[in-house]
Order: sequence, then structure tokens, then C-alpha cells
Amino acid sequence: MHRSSQMEMQGWQRSTGDGPMARKNRDEPASWDEAAPEPVYCPMCERVIPEDQQEKHYLVPKSKGGKETVCLHRICHDQIHVNLTDAQLAKKFSTIEAILEDPAIRTFVAWVKTKPPGYAAPPKEPRQGRGRGPKA
Repeated sequence: MHRSSQMEMQGWQRSTGDGPMARKNRDEPASWDEAAPEPVYCPMCERVIPEDQQEKHYLVPKSKGGKETVCLHRICHDQIHVNLTDAQLAKKFSTIEAILEDPAIRTFVAWVKTKPPGYAAPPKEPRQGRGRGPKA
């Protein structure tokens, strides 16, 4: 029996670079030089925003001619639009500082700051039938 046949029978295989025994170099030199991306901070809650929760907010709504945007947590962005109309955003709340002056937003930000950066609010229950038992 040939030596290579004996080695294959014992579980050894020749490494040709394309067979099942080929291994990837886990420490590829090209990745050594790449810097980790800078974390993005939410200007409202000041927490790091995970990539999958980054949303663009138009300081003046796009429908009102706005062009300037800021990156916010999805949950913070949602809260702005729950509490403020596009007209209010355009007239009085066109900066993060102004938005943070709203009492409902301040209360929300104080609460959300205690949550981890990846926190996402649970889905809201439909209004219909919430808190009621079955009809008799």
C-alpha cells in the first residue's frame, strides 16, 4: 500500500489548499490595520447606538423642507414623533436642545438612560380590547 493511501486511511489528508483540510488564516494581516468603527452616540439619551437601531431624524421634517439630519436611537426617534407633530418640530423643536425642553421627552430620556444601549421597547398592544376580559 502506498504511504499516501495509508495516511488517508488513518484520517490524514494531504493539504492542497482546496480540500476539506484547508484552513483559513484567522489572523489575516489586512484586518490588523482596520480600526474598529467609532461608536455613534444618541444626542438625546447619550447612549451608544447599535448599528441596527440607528435612525435618521430630520430636525425640520422633510415634509416641511428640512434637510439637516441627526442619528438617533430608534426608540428615541419614535418618542419624538409620538409627542410632537411635524408642525411643532418645524416651528419650535428644530434642534435637539429644544426637543429636550419638552417635559414628556425629558421624562422619557431620564427613563431610557437607565436602559442598556441595545434596549428596544416591547411592541405596543393594540388599543382595541386592552385590559378587558372576554365579554360575557
